[in-house]
Amino acid sequence: MRKFKAYAIPFVGLKEGQHRFDYKIDNAFFDLYDFQEFNSSEVAVDLEFTKKANMLELEFNFSGYVNINCDVTLEPYNQEIDNHLSLVIKFGDVYNDDNEELLILPHGDHQVEVQQYIYEGVVLGLPAKRIHPGLEDGSIKSDILEKLEELKPKSIKEEEKKQEEIDPRWDKLKELLNE
Repeated sequence: MRKFKAYAIPFVGLKEGQHRFDYKIDNAFFDLYDFQEFNSSEVAVDLEFTKKANMLELEFNFSGYVNINCDVTLEPYNQEIDNHLSLVIKFGDVYNDDNEELLILPHGDHQVEVQQYIYEGVVLGLPAKRIHPGLEDGSIKSDILEKLEELKPKSIKEEEKKQEEIDPRWDKLKELLNE
């Protein structure tokens, strides 16, 4: 896969110790995966690569944002990404990536490809339900929100009114319970 060549780290020529790799991820990266959920993206990936005598340790730190559509209103907004991913690479007879925190490479391999871990770190750094911040604080105005309010079941509206109109005698009874 030549398209991911920039994300292959040849570790054979590296000295033991820590090494840093920085990647700037945008929509061109996600286009390589044919992933079209982001309107735009700007994520910085800081990779701390530690080479030891018998294993490799990778610490990924993700920061930035992706522009996505709200699940409720479909309005676009910038969702902040702040994620961390750790990976240990050991060497064995056969390739094995069954464990998400441990990768086993065959003894003859001379490089590790990190594009899949970058992809997963960004996508898994998003919340399961994507809600526009303006929806929570009430600052967003949307036709969809108005339509949802209009189509809200009447029984829910009536319950809200009943909760607002509490009989004052109940308050007096609650005071008796507290004494």
